[in-house]
Amino acid sequence: MKLVFLDRQTLAPSVTLRRPAFDHDWQEYAETAPDQVVARLQQAEVAIVNKVHIGAAELARLPGLKLIALAATGSDNLDLAACRAAGVAVCNIRNYSESAVPEHALSLMMALSRNLPAYRRSVADGRWQQSGQFCYFDYPVRDLKGQTLGLIGYGTIAQDLARLVRALGMSVIVAARKGQPATEGRLPFEQVLAEADVLSLHCPLTPETRHLIGAAELAMMKPDALLINVGRGGLVDEQALLTALQQQRIGGAGFDVVSAEPPPADHPLMQALQYPNFILTPHIAWASRASMQRLADQLIDNIEAFAKGREQNRLV
Repeated sequence: MKLVFLDRQTLAPSVTLRRPAFDHDWQEYAETAPDQVVARLQQAEVAIVNKVHIGAAELARLPGLKLIALAATGSDNLDLAACRAAGVAVCNIRNYSESAVPEHALSLMMALSRNLPAYRRSVADGRWQQSGQFCYFDYPVRDLKGQTLGLIGYGTIAQDLARLVRALGMSVIVAARKGQPATEGRLPFEQVLAEADVLSLHCPLTPETRHLIGAAELAMMKPDALLINVGRGGLVDEQALLTALQQQRIGGAGFDVVSAEPPPADHPLMQALQYPNFILTPHIAWASRASMQRLADQLIDNIEAFAKGREQNRLV
């Protein structure tokens, strides 16, 4: 069985990627451009990808492909309907970052609520010395205790984040799907936006969730609310967020994801970095060493299960 990993560079070099326990031919590339996908997957039965796109056009030219093993949870880089039509199985990684991503989201919340980026910048600029005092109060500092966290999406990561913030004394509310009525344990979407002191996004990117948070939704939020996105960049209308930051209609935002990764210099979120109440990290919420090793181990487990005829973590 020939296995080809098209973007090995998306896992840190320190991660140990064991080889499957069956006869195979392993080939890997640091990265793969769109026009290289078909050539590199010729004769391959298993394609391993993280962010490389594979759609109907590529599948039509790869009749020998049997499995696409995602080195990630999200599958928005694949055409799942085309995979299903072509008889190509797809498996993904699950519950590997249930500690890493919630901790990163909490870190963003803490940094913004204490205005740490703003104070760090002002100290570096000499503001402390200029104040002549043992401290100064240029930026508001607030506690998370007593605040309300609103969650959009309530999978494993959101549930673990809820557990963490409750330990800090926060209350948690969970939104029903946008446009859907409230159900047990879920409040109407608009009510969560209006009541949350911190809104955190944890849903997949689909045609229905693209720009889930836009100008209208930002206007529904409290003017000092924080917006956290460790899900997918396309969940938020980034230009609308930049405008809200410019007009001081939002307390702050912490993002680990962007609609274009890496973002070009003129991207709205790159422009937003001029504001001290905005934090952008380079899609590394998931990337603790322990988390990445769990991903790598599960990736090979999935492939071995497929080779044995067992369905494991299958999307298709």
